[in-house]
Amino acid sequence: MSPKLFAYLLMAVCPIFFASNIIVGAAAVRSIEPFTLTFLRWGLASLLVLPFAWSSLYANRKRLLAEWKLILITAFMGMGFSGSGVYFALKHTSATNGTLIYSACPIIIILLEWIFRGRKISLREAMGIILGFAGVLLIVCKGHLETLLTIRFSSGDLLFVAAATTWGIYTVLSKKALFQSLSTIGMFTVVGLVGAAIQIPFVIWENIVYDTLPTQMEQWLSVGGLVFSASIGALLAYQYMIRVLGPSTAGLALYLMPPFGIFMAVMFLGEDFRLFHLVGFVLVMGGVIMATFPLSLLRRQRSTAAVAQD
Repeated sequence: MSPKLFAYLLMAVCPIFFASNIIVGAAAVRSIEPFTLTFLRWGLASLLVLPFAWSSLYANRKRLLAEWKLILITAFMGMGFSGSGVYFALKHTSATNGTLIYSACPIIIILLEWIFRGRKISLREAMGIILGFAGVLLIVCKGHLETLLTIRFSSGDLLFVAAATTWGIYTVLSKKALFQSLSTIGMFTVVGLVGAAIQIPFVIWENIVYDTLPTQMEQWLSVGGLVFSASIGALLAYQYMIRVLGPSTAGLALYLMPPFGIFMAVMFLGEDFRLFHLVGFVLVMGGVIMATFPLSLLRRQRSTAAVAQD
């Protein structure tokens, strides 16, 4: 199999890896507390890839020690608040809602770069942002806009909004020069290990109060799914697609995450898919595609097709 064909096959599988964090996480939090689940996910995933990241970490050890505050803040946003926040949210809302709300992350990232970096927002992006947030609002209100007047939002949905926002902050911070100097696996490892370490005091508290450290095979299978599918599998597949197909083409796989996630939530978790989910999905995905779809990719493909016809 050629590398390009393999990359396209991964493109069909990668959205499942990304969506599995919410789907498997929704099942796992029924018997494992959020901080413990986050600690096990990122701790085990980081330790497993550490041998492959060691050379990059060792070569940059002085910079890593000098910029420990940046690493701590980045890990807290990505693996701390966003990581455990998703699992807390899944205790109070559906995986379908969570998948749709979290899919607005690209729009949140654009807004954060505008606020903190002065990034210019085009008319197309602005329209996409408005559409996307209208979809999120509809989902949070569960199709009843009068909820806005009574302020009766689901705590789980609001936690998902907060988790998506902190993931956006993590994404913006990951563009700092320190992280760009590391290999992909190097950054994954150092941020994952620090993110897991942040959870330790809360894990101790959870297990004193709830005693939820996994002891059954079913629980460890859920943890394994998060480690290998939602963490290592998603990272390696995505990075391979970027290397073989380029960032623009690889990024298209993320647009498939919501439909895959919703389908998995309905099939495996028995969740209902209602009309407001459908309308919210259309609005969110329409907004995300409008705001982030790489038009240069379409122009390049048209140019290639025109050359082939000539």
